[in-house]
Amino acid sequence: MNSFTHLNADGNPAMVDVGAKTVTRRTARAQAIVTLGPDIMQHLSGADIATKKGPVFQTAIIAGTMAAKRTDDLIPLCHSLGLDNCQITITTDGDDAIVSCLVSTEGKTGVEMEALVGASVAALTIYDMCKAFSHDIVIKETKLMEKTGGKRDFRRD
Repeated sequence: MNSFTHLNADGNPAMVDVGAKTVTRRTARAQAIVTLGPDIMQHLSGADIATKKGPVFQTAIIAGTMAAKRTDDLIPLCHSLGLDNCQITITTDGDDAIVSCLVSTEGKTGVEMEALVGASVAALTIYDMCKAFSHDIVIKETKLMEKTGGKRDFRRD
C-alpha cells in the first residue's frame, strides 16, 4: 500500500530521510506545453521569437535551468541536489511550444521535482515574455514523462 512520504509518524510534515539509500544515477524528464496561438506564433522566426526583452525560447531555457538548480528553495522538503546535467529544449508544433526538461544526478533521491520545476519555469518565462502580444496563452499538461534510478522506473507513453 502506498503512503505519503513527507509525513512523520505523527502525521507532521518531514523531510524524507534518504541516508540509508544507495547512490545511483537518477534521471527525470518533464514536459510542459504552452499554447501560444497564431497571433504569437506569427512572430516565430527560425527557432525562436524575438522580443524587446530578448529571444523568448533562449531566455526560457536559461530561466528553467536556473530554477531546476534551485528546486529545494521553491518546493518545501525537497532535498538539495547538485545536478550533473540539466538540458531544456523547446520545440514548436502548430500553435504550441513544447518544453522538455531532462535532468540527472548521482544521488540518493530522485530528480523528478527538478525536471518539473525546470519545465514549469521555462513555460512561465515564455508566458511572461509573450503576454504583451496576447493573454490567451495557456500553459497545460505539465507532467513527468520518465524517470530512472530509484525504486522503480517510470515512463509515460
